[in-house]
Amino acid sequence: MREFSHIEDDRARMVDISGKGEVYREAVASGRIVLREETLRAIREGTVVKGNVLATARVAATLAVKGTPALIPMCHPIPVSSIEVDFHDRGDSIEACVRVRSLGRTGVEMEALTGVSVALLTIWDMVKSAEKDSRGQYPVTCITGIRVLEKRKGEPIGEE
Repeated sequence: MREFSHIEDDRARMVDISGKGEVYREAVASGRIVLREETLRAIREGTVVKGNVLATARVAATLAVKGTPALIPMCHPIPVSSIEVDFHDRGDSIEACVRVRSLGRTGVEMEALTGVSVALLTIWDMVKSAEKDSRGQYPVTCITGIRVLEKRKGEPIGEE
């Protein structure tokens, strides 16, 4: 595996956005968590020991979006105007989808990605006792496909 030891420039800096104007910005990100069928059934039926998995993950995603600059060092704090968190049953997995809107000087992709990541991690935490095998391992559980589906600057998604 190649290392980064050859990089000598250790300066990290936040990009100066003071000269940019405020415009409408929107980003949508998604990702999936693969779970055992029994776990998915418990989520659907509302019988998970820790409580309502998707409601908890929705709140966690919202908090994560708002706290993104505290987690990612070079992210600017931005005025978030809207956060939508949705979940879709994909049979063998749950897909989380986070939409973030802002009127600001920089994009909201990192906020949407952070929201998705924390939503999926929260789901894992809520069901981890059901996902472990007899050795305490997670043979099925997997978070995958976290990505930005779409981003817009200047006009809302879907209004063309």
